[in-house]
Amino acid sequence: MRTLALRLDPGDDLRASVVAALTASGHQAGFVLQGIGSLDGAQLRYAGMPHPDTLRGDLEILTLAGSISADGAHLHMSVSDAQGKVLGGHVCAGCTVRTTAELLLALLPGQRFTRELDPRTGYPELKIG
Repeated sequence: MRTLALRLDPGDDLRASVVAALTASGHQAGFVLQGIGSLDGAQLRYAGMPHPDTLRGDLEILTLAGSISADGAHLHMSVSDAQGKVLGGHVCAGCTVRTTAELLLALLPGQRFTRELDPRTGYPELKIG
C-alpha cells in the first residue's frame, strides 16, 4: 500500500477529484481512508433512497471514506451544517469544496478495482481483480 495526501481547492467536485487523483497516480485501486474539509453544498443519497438529497449552505466534512476505481468511486460521508446538525450518506456528484478538502488516499499497487452492475442490488458494485 502507498499513501497519497490530497488537498482539493474551492470549487472542486469532491467525487470527481478523488477519481481523477487515482487515475493521475497510475494506480487502478484505492481507498479514501479519511477526509475533512468544507463544502458549499452536497448531494447525499440516504440508505434505501433511489435519489440523492440536496443539502444547501456551508457544510463541514466530518468523515469521508470509500473505495476508488478508475471507473468510479463508492464514498460515504458525514457532514454538519451551521447548527451542528449531522447528516450522512452516499456521496454523489455535486459535492463542491468551499474552502478546502484534505484527504488521505491508500493506493493499492498490483490491484485493479472495477464497477459492474449487480442485478441483485441494481447498482454498479465493486469487482476486485
